[in-house]
Amino acid sequence: MIVLRFVATLQPEAHFGRVLAAYGGVFVARSLAWGMLVDGFRPDWSDVIGALICLAGAAVIMKGLRG
Repeated sequence: MIVLRFVATLQPEAHFGRVLAAYGGVFVARSLAWGMLVDGFRPDWSDVIGALICLAGAAVIMKGLRG
């Protein structure tokens, strides 16, 4: 985990933090979908709502208003 944080500091892109945060939101939803398709996991309402919140957060981070 420390290595990942260190590598993030070396990125030349000024908005790398936004990209990483948005990736986190997509990762949560993708993991839930993988569990459903591959492992036969049946999500309950809190799983679905949580994934939607993560995706909404990723959308706000990527498309939010910039001053």
